[in-house]
Amino acid sequence: MGQKANPIGNRLGIIRGWDSNWFGSKNDFAGKLIEDNKIRTYLNARINKGGISKIVIERTLGKLIVTIHTSKPGIIIGKGGGEVDRVKEELKKLTGKDDVQINILEIRRPELDATIVGDTIARQIENRINFKRATKMAIASTLRMGAEGIKVKLSGRLGGAEIARSEEFKQGRVPLHTFRMDIDYANVFAQTVYGKIGIKVWICKGEVLGKRELNPNFVSKNDGGGNDRRERGGDRGDRRDDRRSGGRDNRGGGRGRN
Repeated sequence: MGQKANPIGNRLGIIRGWDSNWFGSKNDFAGKLIEDNKIRTYLNARINKGGISKIVIERTLGKLIVTIHTSKPGIIIGKGGGEVDRVKEELKKLTGKDDVQINILEIRRPELDATIVGDTIARQIENRINFKRATKMAIASTLRMGAEGIKVKLSGRLGGAEIARSEEFKQGRVPLHTFRMDIDYANVFAQTVYGKIGIKVWICKGEVLGKRELNPNFVSKNDGGGNDRRERGGDRGDRRDDRRSGGRDNRGGGRGRN
């Protein structure tokens, strides 16, 4: 009782693809799996402030292709592409392979990516910004970009309190049991002076009614028609906000004149 399924693992093969694409026999499957984990751990530590969302690993005969999805490609590429070349050489040493290829894909709308949203909240908490303020700002920017709903859960010694607790913030709809709903999920943590604070983020991007390409690189390049509709919906939301703010300003001006 009380155990939850990971929303991404729940949708694998339905509307989500795998982040590792290769075949492993009984003899070498464990070695490749451990190598994948080493690559991801190393890259996340090496490019700490690169806005990395996910790392997709593909293997062909003697070749390793690593695709980094990031919101800040300039940091990873470096001046004249020098940083990428250094990372490639380090990966060759780590894996012992001669043929390593690194691709970098830019995330156009980082506000709709759960990992980047969670990482943004975590960095703000580490910089001693109030956790409620950081979370509400992140939720507002995600909904402004056209998400149908978002849920954020924080656990730990929030605000430096003596006793750890959990707090949840939710806006919109996040139906976790509807498999056709495209829900992005991330679990990150903030390392503060008074201990770790865990941050879970669920972002609902809308329904996927047609057949979707399961290759995660393809999905990242072409977000599909649903996102175009959501962009227009987000624009409508911004106009409503402008009207509301305008109305408040007018009323405030009227009171000032009285």
